Amino acid sequence: MSGFRANREVAAVFAAKAVRTFAYGYLGILLPLYLADLGLSAAGVGAFVTLTLVGSAALTWGVRVPAERLGVRAALLGLALLSVAAGVLLLAVREPWLVVLAAMLGNVAVGVGETGPFLSVEQVIIARAVSAGRRTSVLSVYNLLGYGAAALGAAVVGVLSPHALFALFLAAAVIQALAYLRLPATPAVRTAAAAGPGPSAAIIRRLAALFALDSFAGGFVLQSLVAYFLHVRFGLGLEALGQVFFVAQVVTALSLLLAARCAVRFGLLNTMVVSHLVSNVFLIAIAAAPAAWLAVVLLFARQLLSQMDVPTRQAYVMGLVEDHEREAAATTTTLWRTVTQAVSPAVTGWIMASVALAAPFVIGGGLKIVYDVLLYRTFRDVKPRDG
Repeated sequence: MSGFRANREVAAVFAAKAVRTFAYGYLGILLPLYLADLGLSAAGVGAFVTLTLVGSAALTWGVRVPAERLGVRAALLGLALLSVAAGVLLLAVREPWLVVLAAMLGNVAVGVGETGPFLSVEQVIIARAVSAGRRTSVLSVYNLLGYGAAALGAAVVGVLSPHALFALFLAAAVIQALAYLRLPATPAVRTAAAAGPGPSAAIIRRLAALFALDSFAGGFVLQSLVAYFLHVRFGLGLEALGQVFFVAQVVTALSLLLAARCAVRFGLLNTMVVSHLVSNVFLIAIAAAPAAWLAVVLLFARQLLSQMDVPTRQAYVMGLVEDHEREAAATTTTLWRTVTQAVSPAVTGWIMASVALAAPFVIGGGLKIVYDVLLYRTFRDVKPRDG
C-alpha cells in the first residue's frame, strides 16, 4: 500500500474515532441518569446496559461479511448511518424503551473503552495500512485519540442539556460518515466466507474465549455502572461525575503513550498481563473506599493501567493471524467480548440492589485477575507471525 493511501486511510479512521468517542464520552454517563429520571430502577439501568451491548454484539456479528465482500467503506458507512438514525430518535422521543433502542442502533459505548463493530473493522484497516513495527504505536495513537475525545465528551456533561448533547451525537455521526467516504470503495483483501476456517482458527477461538472472560468481568464495572455507583453511594451529581470521568479518560489516554514503549521493552503479552493485573487490584479496592475522594483516586489509579492492554492486545491479535484472517479475528474476538459483557450488567443491577452496592467491583476485579493468569499461561510461548 502506498504511503499516501495508507496515511489517508489512517487519518480517516482517526477522525471517525475522535468524533464518535467524543459522543460516547458523555452518553455513557448521561443515559443511565437520564433513564433513571424517566423512571427506570437500578435493575432497569442494568438491563439498559445489557441491551445496548446486545445491540453492539449483533452489529459486530453482522459487519464481518459486508466488510469482507463489499469492503470496509461500505460496512462502516452502513454503521454510521445507523448512528445517524439513532441521533434522530434520541432527539424525537422520551419513552425509555425508545431511548434504549436508539442506544442499541447507535452502538453507544457504556464502558470506559470502546467495543463493537466500528472498533473491529477500524483495527483491521490500521493493521493493513502500517508495518508490523509501527502497528502498536499507531494503534496506541488510535486509542489515545479515543480516550482523549471521550474525556472532552465527559467534560460537557452537566454543562449542556440532554437535548443539546443528543444533537451533538447526531452531528458526530454525520461527520463520521463523511470521514468514511475517504476510504477506498473496494476490499483491500478479498476473502470468501465459504472458504472455511483459516490456519489460525484454533488460536482465534482460544483468544475469543479468554477475551470473553475478561469482558464478562468488565461488564460488572462499566463506566455507566460506576457512574451510577458513585451517584448512589456518595451522592455525586452529573457535573461532578463529568469532571471525574474527564480526568479518568485523560489518565487513560496518557497511559497509552507508555503502551508501545513498554511493548518494545517487555513484549506485547507481558505488557498486557502485568498492567492489567495490577489495575484490577485497584478496582477491587474501590469497593472498600469509605469516602468519595478515595474511591475516585483508586478509580484514577485503575485507569492509569487498565487500558494499556488495549493497543497491545489489538496488535498481538493482528500479528498472530494471516492477513486474510484479520476480519475474522477482529470480529470474532470483539463479538465474544461484547456478548459476554452484555450478560453481567443485568446481573450487576440485581447485585447492587440485593447484595451490596460495591459487590460488582470485587466480582469483576477477581474474575479479571483469573483472566490475566490464564492468558499468560496459554500464550506465553506464542509469538506474532510478523515480528
